Amino acid sequence: MNQQIDFEIPASVRDLASKSVEQAREAYNRFMDATRQAHDAVAKSSDVIASGAREINEKAVKYTEANLQANFELAQRLVHAKDLKEALDIQSQFARQQMETFAQQAQELSRLVAQSAQKANPSAQF
Repeated sequence: MNQQIDFEIPASVRDLASKSVEQAREAYNRFMDATRQAHDAVAKSSDVIASGAREINEKAVKYTEANLQANFELAQRLVHAKDLKEALDIQSQFARQQMETFAQQAQELSRLVAQSAQKANPSAQF
């Protein structure tokens, strides 16, 4: 009764999933291009945006792009998994890497926020 079942993902399903991931990546890239253009237009035309806020915003956009790219790469790796065990191994490794990445990103954003607040109010203690 302790029989292990090999669940192999058919090549046609992996190919279809791979094409879907690629289409999603292309749509995402078009969206990010439009977002960057809008961001650049606002940054150039507005003196209201403080340099600290602009730097934080640019860093957040950069991190968002990197995190989404990592997710697309994960999806691409998952669609090529031969079986459920390989897919779970890929997902587990990705989760560990992303937790480290998120911690580093949060630390950097916190540093930028504190730095910006210090510039805005030099007499305050942060």
